[in-house]
Amino acid sequence: MIDDQQMPIETKVVDGHRTPVVRCTGETLAELVHSAHEVPIDDTLAGYPAQANMDRDAIDGILVYCAERQCIEDQATCPGCRRRSQVEGFTTIEDFIVAHDTISIGKHDLQIPGQGEGHAGFKSFEDFYRRWSGEEYWFWARRVLRKLRHGIRRAHVQGEPVAAEGETPSVILVEPQLADNIGMVARAMANFGLDNLRLVAPRDGWPNERARIAASGANYVIDESQCFPSLAEAMGDLHWMCATTARQRDLRKPVLTPEQAVQEMVRRIGEGQRCGVLFGREASGLTTPEVAEADALVMIPVNSKFASLNLAQSVLILGYAWILGRNSGSLGRVTTYERPIQPGFQYGKDTPAKKAELEGFLEQLEADLDAANFFRPQERRAITARAIRTMFQRMNATAHEVRTLRGVVSSLAKYRKRRDSDI
Repeated sequence: MIDDQQMPIETKVVDGHRTPVVRCTGETLAELVHSAHEVPIDDTLAGYPAQANMDRDAIDGILVYCAERQCIEDQATCPGCRRRSQVEGFTTIEDFIVAHDTISIGKHDLQIPGQGEGHAGFKSFEDFYRRWSGEEYWFWARRVLRKLRHGIRRAHVQGEPVAAEGETPSVILVEPQLADNIGMVARAMANFGLDNLRLVAPRDGWPNERARIAASGANYVIDESQCFPSLAEAMGDLHWMCATTARQRDLRKPVLTPEQAVQEMVRRIGEGQRCGVLFGREASGLTTPEVAEADALVMIPVNSKFASLNLAQSVLILGYAWILGRNSGSLGRVTTYERPIQPGFQYGKDTPAKKAELEGFLEQLEADLDAANFFRPQERRAITARAIRTMFQRMNATAHEVRTLRGVVSSLAKYRKRRDSDI
């Protein structure tokens, strides 16, 4: 069971209210959340003395208390938090005014008289109107936790190519009609590590700001793209090219799935060849003469009765096949504090429970079940106990989960003893 002394938060009476307080610093939880929300995490941590032992893990645990609103169970509230206003019954601004003796506003100290006790001060009428009901500190805590755990996503970070020249296949768009679609293609390419975009006679001209907007951060693909007047010039330096199509063509060429096309391109690029994938117009795709220029056809497995894909979808599917074939992707994003992960169960900061920890829990559970006369008839005790053990062993519990289960069983046993003593 978790010792209360190990909890980062304790509750104390502050100004007549039961208030969450940070155990290692003595400040109210609201003060910490407010500071962490307003200034960078590292600056917040730098403000604590070394003996406070405040680091990222410590502040993470403290913020979780607020983010999950564990204060409700502790029947505690923070000054300035909306939960306190709710607990005190302030449903309107008039309720708030009446509950105070005076309220001062602005640098000229304008006074609003009330009928209650205590004083409240605000920087302006706008500040008063916005803050009288309190801030949603739990929402602030969740926002800070995201920054703490995942780093800060900055809008001006636009990415960069992940491979050298010629190490990825070129994506060739023949006469794309909408600049927005070009931008979405660029975004799909960036998702899966494709860097080289070639455009053949785009209808709306090039460069085009609408494409940059639709690229949503994949601007490096847009900036380094090349525009050609004809397909012959766009594919001139390639050694091998495949063309995407949903229609069957009467051409004596290999027909490949995206996975097979990627295997062929990976092999050829490894030999120093340059490869490309050809995509057609949004409305009509590629003409047969254009497809005939390719070395192979790529056909994506689809519902045969609805085979049409839009341009960005087609590029996305080929890009997905490319990154799988190269085994070079990550599961989800990787930011300042997020590391690449592998498929399978993720323990995070926890660890699998040791056999001794699980055995301790099971012995405690069986002892309490014996005391509650659960095992009936007794001759089936061994079978029932084995079934219970199998169930908990199968759950692959973490160390924290086992400690939590021990706390649950202990609390239930204490409740039963209190109830029996009252009868």
